[in-house]
Amino acid sequence: MKKNNFKLVRIDKSKNLFNYEKKVIIKDLILDLKLGYFDFEKEKSQKVKFTLDVNYEDKKPSNDKDIKSIVNYARIVRLIKKLIKNKHYNFLETLAEDVFDELFKDKRIDKISLQIEKLEIMKDCSSVGIQISKKRSHD
Repeated sequence: MKKNNFKLVRIDKSKNLFNYEKKVIIKDLILDLKLGYFDFEKEKSQKVKFTLDVNYEDKKPSNDKDIKSIVNYARIVRLIKKLIKNKHYNFLETLAEDVFDELFKDKRIDKISLQIEKLEIMKDCSSVGIQISKKRSHD
């Protein structure tokens, strides 16, 4: 008779066996705001569209009873609304940097891809804007 070569392995439940890579997606958040360098942009608000991918890592699964166990998309939207309410931005790039600075306060967030588009600024285009990705340095 052949001998069984299997070994019994005990799993230490205090150790994490998995790392989760998660992403929060916000598409087509359209807000009215005064944004721009030129005088006419400072006087009249315009429609601006935000699209974000927020990547984050976690060592444990989300807890269905604890909102702090996730990166909350509603909190991200509120944060953007607060930023544009409290400050006039001349450039999309400086607005993007403020969004990055606020979101990266959450240490779980590893990478953010942000697209901001002005929807009404040029007649010949449906939108013009920027797309920037920023990744946390682990050095």
